[in-house]
Amino acid sequence: MALAEPDSAEASWDCQTCGACCSYSSEWPRFTMESDDALDLIPPQFVAADERGMRCDNERCSALAGRVGVSTSCTIYEVRPDVCRACSPGDHACRTARAAFGLI
Repeated sequence: MALAEPDSAEASWDCQTCGACCSYSSEWPRFTMESDDALDLIPPQFVAADERGMRCDNERCSALAGRVGVSTSCTIYEVRPDVCRACSPGDHACRTARAAFGLI
């Protein structure tokens, strides 16, 4: 499915009223570029048993609080992994996740 380029309304979307990227796939929040020191900052209850990424409840990251599409927040925002930092409002990953939840 081809996704349209973000329009001005999409570009102004606030991540805290979305949360789709954090609920889209349990395969997505994987650790890749983090140093051991950075990973040590993530509370262990949010790390998957195999230690390859964030622990998910079904498809949703366990560190996400709130209701997708209404009001959400990352409970570990300051120490979130690189994959989470790399996702930007309106980029391909964002638009794919939002589309899956009917938010675009």
